[in-house]
Amino acid sequence: MDVWLPSDLQKIFRLTIRFQALFLVTFYFKEGCMANDEKPVKHKNRREFIQTGIQIAVVAGFTSVAMLGCHKEEGKEKEFSPPEDLMQEHGLLNRILLIYDHCKFDLGAKGSFDPSILLNSATVIRTFVEDYHEKQEENYLFPRFQKANQLTDLVEILKQQHDAGRAITEQLLQLGKTKSLTDSENHKLTELLTKFTDMYRPHEAREDTVLFPAFRKLVSQHEYDSLGEEFEKNEHKHFGNDGFDVMLNKVANIEKQLGIYELAQFTPTV
Repeated sequence: MDVWLPSDLQKIFRLTIRFQALFLVTFYFKEGCMANDEKPVKHKNRREFIQTGIQIAVVAGFTSVAMLGCHKEEGKEKEFSPPEDLMQEHGLLNRILLIYDHCKFDLGAKGSFDPSILLNSATVIRTFVEDYHEKQEENYLFPRFQKANQLTDLVEILKQQHDAGRAITEQLLQLGKTKSLTDSENHKLTELLTKFTDMYRPHEAREDTVLFPAFRKLVSQHEYDSLGEEFEKNEHKHFGNDGFDVMLNKVANIEKQLGIYELAQFTPTV
């Protein structure tokens, strides 16, 4: 298997190999001289020479391996902890909430908007937020709080809101597939978008400030680290190695389509 190394480590490995080769050449050259010498070197000195050379070669080899291991550890991408992973996903959710806000504004100001925007946004909510992100919370976080009999009322409300969100998303997906909406459907759409955004902003805020910090205190360090690895494996299983980035790019493209991608436009004039 080919292993890429930076130039400085390549130099060190080359020097190590050359040193080991030099040692072997020196050893066999000395052996040849001893065979032709009328007064061979004493066996004691010979053994000392061999032992010293082997010790140096072994140390050099272990040093090289250790440096490779250090480089591998430094080059390894740092994994997110479970709350960090979930909070990052909340950031993606919040950007879709802003898209929903803009859709509501267009409905009020213009009476209509491109339904593909709604369909694409709701699809990200369904596939990434509801079928993945919320399932992570429901499968890994909520049961541990219930088992420990901590924050059980909060957990129950969060589960109910997950269910309510999925019901709203189902209706949004259906409306997003409709090419031309009637006035009553536009009114219904405005209500659904309002209910969704009004619920999820306090929902994610309560998870970020109450549930996730409490979760860190609930489990051991080993379990905490293991869950971080499990979350990463689940994400790769569902969406590939760059799953989050793919979803983030989809959201960014919708923002660009609406003209709300540039952050500077939200800076108020004071």
